[in-house]
Amino acid sequence: MSQNIKKMDLRFGVISMMILLAALSRLIPHPANFAPIGAMALFGAAYYSKRHWAFIIPIVSMWISDLILNNVVYGQYFDHFVWFYSGSLFTYGAFALIVLLGMFTLKKVRIPRLAASALGASAIFFIVSNFGVWFSGTMYPKDLGGLMACYAAGIPFFKNTLAGDLVYSAVLFGAFEWSARKIPQLRLAPAGG
Repeated sequence: MSQNIKKMDLRFGVISMMILLAALSRLIPHPANFAPIGAMALFGAAYYSKRHWAFIIPIVSMWISDLILNNVVYGQYFDHFVWFYSGSLFTYGAFALIVLLGMFTLKKVRIPRLAASALGASAIFFIVSNFGVWFSGTMYPKDLGGLMACYAAGIPFFKNTLAGDLVYSAVLFGAFEWSARKIPQLRLAPAGG
């Protein structure tokens, strides 16, 4: 195996493991909506060389944590195994939009760009996920008033979404950049991984 392939595999593995660990951190008790969702999407978008991995690895990692949350942690609320929860299409759709945002805004990772991207990620998640609650649920009337009521009900959770995106982005990006200074193979932006 060539040295370049080994570097590529190490970089890919470290990025993927960090995303999986971030997803699994959702299993640790935390305030509502204080989660790594936006940060995982931005992190994958910024560091995977092959763009499809920026979608696949974070979404699969989040889906694995969803399976554990829905069937183990909250399993008593369901009478069957839950592969996808109601509204998950909107959550994963928001996730994909956040990856696209990161691909455009984080071609070069800089703190101001990362902070703006985290804010954008929070806004995308708020808009799309609350639309999904309104569209696929029965709590709100299917009219403009119901949609606005759904968004209004989601406002108290937005601050935790924003805080989670900022904190997890700082941790993921900071840990990777620090590690890349210590481990030169991580600095390599290979054509493969």
